[in-house]
Amino acid sequence: MRAMRRLLLSVLLAVCLPIAVSAAETGWQEVAPQVSIRLISSGEVGPDGRMLVGLEIDMPVNTKTYWRVPGETGIPTEIDISGSRGVRDPSILWPYPTVETRDGYVDYVYYGPTVLPVELTVEDEAAHLELKALLGICSDICIPVTAALSLPLAGRAPDAGNRLRLHQAVALAPIEWSDPGPPVGEVRYDGKARALAVEKGEGELAPADLIGAFADGAPLLGAAQADASGRTLLPLLDEVEPQALAGRSVELVFRTQSGAYSVTRTVITD
Repeated sequence: MRAMRRLLLSVLLAVCLPIAVSAAETGWQEVAPQVSIRLISSGEVGPDGRMLVGLEIDMPVNTKTYWRVPGETGIPTEIDISGSRGVRDPSILWPYPTVETRDGYVDYVYYGPTVLPVELTVEDEAAHLELKALLGICSDICIPVTAALSLPLAGRAPDAGNRLRLHQAVALAPIEWSDPGPPVGEVRYDGKARALAVEKGEGELAPADLIGAFADGAPLLGAAQADASGRTLLPLLDEVEPQALAGRSVELVFRTQSGAYSVTRTVITD
């Protein structure tokens, strides 16, 4: 799988050049002390009409923003492109985050300079992206910040520097596990532990490398921990009735030596 992942990334970098459009970036927009955001574009549209742009966040190494599920104290990231022309269906490709436990709270974060890649569909050569973003930024205190960024997506040559930044960020985003024998097994609700218990699959996977999350973020799951039987427990941090979990899909995101991956499991309740 490691070789295949590298091959896929190499192919993507090589063939995503059929339409040369705007390769550019906006100016930096200061949103908090020592924190600035800009919008960058690879300037390349693939055969399927999809294009990579990204929110590039310049912030000190002790300052953080949040994953798609921010955690107990975090502020979720939201983007709005409704004011755009010829652009639709944005999807953030979330890099694998850091699980942070501080003062008894669990959050999922990115520290320091960060690129959040966004894949979207470009419908025509007059496409113009108007993106509004809301993010949580935390150093000594946590504040919501907003940015309004405008970037034409047509008329210029590809930009190698922005392309590299975006694809480096994409390479950190989990991809769906497709090999036989995933390192995680079934997921069961354990009422005594008040947690989701992830059965061991093939290979070795440290609990610290596993994150669980529901699509809508609720109920919130805490930092993974091992139990005496070899299972990995994902504590339920919200009050929830067991029957409300039955049959729900939960995404398991994990790191291996060859990169970050994800699988989806249906929660089993006995």
